[in-house]
Amino acid sequence: MIEIEVRNEYFEWMLNMMCRNRYERVSFRKLLMLLHNTEFVYSIRRDRNRASDGVELRRRFGLFIGYDDIDDYLEGPCSVLEMMIALAIRCEDIMDDTSKGDRTAQWFWKMIVNLGLGGMIDDRFDRKYVENVIDRFLDRDYEPNGKGGLFTIRNCDRDLRDVEIWHQLCWYLDSIE
Repeated sequence: MIEIEVRNEYFEWMLNMMCRNRYERVSFRKLLMLLHNTEFVYSIRRDRNRASDGVELRRRFGLFIGYDDIDDYLEGPCSVLEMMIALAIRCEDIMDDTSKGDRTAQWFWKMIVNLGLGGMIDDRFDRKYVENVIDRFLDRDYEPNGKGGLFTIRNCDRDLRDVEIWHQLCWYLDSIE
């Protein structure tokens, strides 16, 4: 029973981290739940680092609630949601600007919008559409400049479908500076 409670608390922690003080009147619970219930699979070997970061998010949560043995309760492969939140945290670590405050959620929602999921509030949630978008992302079936993926880079001279997510992120950040 405690395992289910910890899993639920973990999801609520992630939901709160990404939605707190942003969406008072709408809910993205269904979207984030589906992202969390979808395994992050990757075809580019170095993207396993993104999966490792996502799994590491569980340890951050364990420290937050005071559980040293969080691995006993939260196990299994990294979810798409975990990977995206961990990537948003990495992004904020790179782009840290104390005058702008913590923008981790902003980076996360930018990825959600880039995927084409920004309108998937609970009242308009279309499970089939979201599943297709997630499959397109995981299969790297988006445009060469990243449109339809996590990051779109204008005038990119590389096909982002062949580039690990970390490099996509770094090139994206370079393109917006």
